[in-house]
Amino acid sequence: MMQGLQKTHSSNMKEEPRVLHHPVEATDDAFWDQFWADTSTTVQDVFALVPAAEIRAVREESPSNLATLCYKAVERLVQGADSGCPSDKERQIVLNCTRLLTRILPYIFEDADWRGFFWSTVPGAGRAGRLDDDGDDDEARPLAESLLLAVSDLLFCPDFTVQSHKKNNPDTAEDIQSIDSCEYIWEAGVGFAQSPLLNYVHDLNRMELLKLLLTCFSEAMYLPPSPESKSLNPWVTFFCSAENRHALPLFTSLLNVVCAYDPVGYGIPYNHLLFSDHREQLVEQALQILIVTLEHDGGSAASAALQALNTSAAEEEQEPAGPDNLFVNYLSRIHREEDLSFILKGLARLLNNPLVQTYLPRSTKRIQCHQELLILFWKFCDFNKKFLFYVLKSSDVLEMLVPILFYLNDARADQSRVGLMHIGVFILLLLSGERNFGVRLNKPYTLRVPMDIPVFTGTHADLLVVIFHKIITSGHQRLQPLFDCLLTIIVNISPYLKSLSMVSANKLLHLLEAFSTPWFLFSTPQNHHLVFFLLEVFNNIIQYQFDGNCNLVYSIIRKRNVFHHLANLPSDPASIQKALQKKKKSGISRTSSIENESMEGSRPAAPAEPGTLKASLEATPGIDKITEKSQVSEDGTMVAVPHSDSPQAADSSAAAGASDTESNSEREPEVFHAESEAARSRLSSVSSAAAWSASPDWVLSWKTKLPLQTIMRLLQVLVPQVEKICIDKGLTDESEILKFLQHGTLVGLLPVPHPILIRKYQANAGTAMWFRTYMWGVIYLRNVDPPIWYDTDIRLFEIQRI
Repeated sequence: MMQGLQKTHSSNMKEEPRVLHHPVEATDDAFWDQFWADTSTTVQDVFALVPAAEIRAVREESPSNLATLCYKAVERLVQGADSGCPSDKERQIVLNCTRLLTRILPYIFEDADWRGFFWSTVPGAGRAGRLDDDGDDDEARPLAESLLLAVSDLLFCPDFTVQSHKKNNPDTAEDIQSIDSCEYIWEAGVGFAQSPLLNYVHDLNRMELLKLLLTCFSEAMYLPPSPESKSLNPWVTFFCSAENRHALPLFTSLLNVVCAYDPVGYGIPYNHLLFSDHREQLVEQALQILIVTLEHDGGSAASAALQALNTSAAEEEQEPAGPDNLFVNYLSRIHREEDLSFILKGLARLLNNPLVQTYLPRSTKRIQCHQELLILFWKFCDFNKKFLFYVLKSSDVLEMLVPILFYLNDARADQSRVGLMHIGVFILLLLSGERNFGVRLNKPYTLRVPMDIPVFTGTHADLLVVIFHKIITSGHQRLQPLFDCLLTIIVNISPYLKSLSMVSANKLLHLLEAFSTPWFLFSTPQNHHLVFFLLEVFNNIIQYQFDGNCNLVYSIIRKRNVFHHLANLPSDPASIQKALQKKKKSGISRTSSIENESMEGSRPAAPAEPGTLKASLEATPGIDKITEKSQVSEDGTMVAVPHSDSPQAADSSAAAGASDTESNSEREPEVFHAESEAARSRLSSVSSAAAWSASPDWVLSWKTKLPLQTIMRLLQVLVPQVEKICIDKGLTDESEILKFLQHGTLVGLLPVPHPILIRKYQANAGTAMWFRTYMWGVIYLRNVDPPIWYDTDIRLFEIQRI
C-alpha cells in the first residue's frame, strides 16, 4: 500500500519498492485514491504492507509526498464525517484512511522536525470540501484539529458507528452535522438510560477510530520524561476542549461501555469459546482512551475538582468552572448515587473477573485489562472526592480491596510487573488516608480467593497484613522502595483495627524482628524508619484498640526480647562494625534474613516468561514526598501537621522521623534503571549515600526517639501477671492465656495516648511523571495486534526484554 508512494501499483506486494523522489501533485486524485480504494484490507494488512523502513524512507527522501498523503487522508476523513458515510464504499474509504494514519503517525512523532507538522495549517486542510457558512474559520484549522473533529463526528455516525434513529426511509441519511450526539451514547449508564442493541460491526468501526485517537495522543511517548515540564499533550487538550461538540457524549459513551461490560455474558459456561467477544476489545480501547485523556494536567484538575466539590449546595450557582479538560471536568462532577454505584460496581466486577471461581475451570473469560482499570479507579478517587467517599462509606470498598491484594500477591515475584505493584500500593495508600477505610477492614474475610497465603480466620485487615508480609519477605529486590509505603498503609489503618488474628499478629512481629537486627539497622541511613513505622502500629493498636487485640498483645509478650534488644541496641563503634561484619559474611540482601524462613502455605509467584517485554519506570518519590501528615483530633476531623525539615525535629509520637528524608529510590541505585534522565540527575545523591557509614552519634540520634514507652509499660504490667497465672495454674495452653488477656485492662496504666497521625497521599510532580510513564508503558505493551508503536523511537521509557 505504501508502495503507492514509490510506484503506482500498490496491490502487487512482490515488486521491489523504490522511493519516488518526485513530488506528486495534491490534485492528482487518481494517484492518491489508490491508498484508500482497496475494499479488502484489514488494519493488520496495512501494518504488513507498509513496513517501517518504507515510511522512514519516504519521510526522509520524499517529505512532500508524506505530507500530502497525511493531508489527503485527513481530508477524506473530514469528507466522510460531513457526508455521514451513507454508502459502503465511503465507509471503507474512511476505515482505510483511519488505518493508514494509525500506521504512519508514530513515524511522524519520532522525528522532532515532523512533530509540529499536524499543528501547522496546511492550505485548505481545515476546509477539506466543507463549504458551509463558517468555512472561513475552518480555513485556519491545523491538520490535527481537523483530524480530531472528524474522528469525533465519525464516532457518532448513524449506521456506521451508532444505530440510526431513522426507521422508515433509509434513503434519507441523517445530517451528521445537526444530530444531537447525546441521543446516540453507546451504552446505558451515567446520564443515559437506553441500552442500544449490540452491533458488532459498529463495535469494530469504533475500535478502528479509537485506535487512531490513541495513536494521535501517543505523541507523549516520543518526548523524554521530565517532571519539571508542565507541557500538556496538545492532542488531548484539543480533543477534551469545548471545541469538540461531542466531548460529553464521548466521555459518557467510553465510561458506560467500560462500566456496563460483563465478561461472563449471560452466565453460560465457556461462552467465550463459542464466539468471539468484540465488546471486550472495544472496552480495552475505551479504557485506554479514558486514562490518557484524564492524565491531562493532573494537579490543577484535582484542585479544581476539589474546589467544585467543597462548594456547598447553597453556593452551587457560584461553583467554579473547573478544569479546562472537559473529560476531567465531567468526571469530577459525577455525583448521583446511582451513577457512583454503577461506576463502582462496573469496575469491581471487571477487577474481580480473574478471581471468579466456578466449578468448571476456565469456564469464564479472563480479561487482561486490570492495569488500565486500576489507573481509571485511581483517577476517579483522585479527581472526584464524592466518588472516594461513596466507595468508603459502604463495604463495597472491599470489592476493590480483595482484587488489588490478589494482583499484588500474584505479581510480587515477577520482575515485569513492578508497575502493577506500585499502582496497587498507591491506591491502598490513598484509601488508607481516610478513617472509613480502616473501619471497613474489620469486616470478616470469608471469601476463598485462590491465593498462596496461609489459611487464617479473620478480617480483611488480616488479609492485608498477611499479603503485605508476603510481598516484603518473598517479593523481589526492586520492590524495596515500596516497603515504606506498605508499612505506612498499615500505620494509617492501625488505630481502627478491632481484632487482629494470631496469624497476622505473628507476621507483624516477624517483620519487626527482621527489621530490627543490628546489621540491617546499620547498613543504610534509612532502614530504622521501618522499625519506627512498626512500633507506631503497635502503639496505635495498644492505645486505641487494646480490648479486642489479645492476639497481638500475646505475640508482643512472646517476642518481648525483640523490644528489649531494641531498647538496648549497642551504639559503640566496635558493636556497629561487628554487626556489619555479620552482613558481609552472609552476603545478605535487605530482605534475605526473612526470605529463607519458609512461610506456611507459601509458594513464590513464577518469574516472568523469558522474552517478556517490560517498560522501564521512573523512580518512585520517597514516602515523605508522596504523603503529608494529618493529626486526627478528638471530633474525628484531620488537621495537617507542618512538615519538619529533619527527622531530629520530629516529635516523640515517633515515626514522625520515618519521613522527611531522602527516598528509598535515591539510596538504592540499582532499584530503578539509571538510563532515564531523571535517574541520571540523581546519581550524585546516590554516591553520597554510598559513602555513608553508621556512626555512634547517628545511631543515638534516632535510638533515643524510638517510641518504646507504651510497649515497655505494657510488658512491665502484663508479663509478671501472665507468668504468675502460668505458675499458679500450671498453664501451658495458649487459649487460657489469651482468655486472661482478653479480659485484662490497662486503663490508667499506660502513658497518655499520643494523637493519631495519618499520612495522606499527596500528589506531586514526581508521582505525576511516574504515572505518565507507567500508563504509556502499559498501553505500549498491550497494543500488540497491530503493534502500533513497535520498533519506533520511544523516548518516555525504555522497552527491555527479560
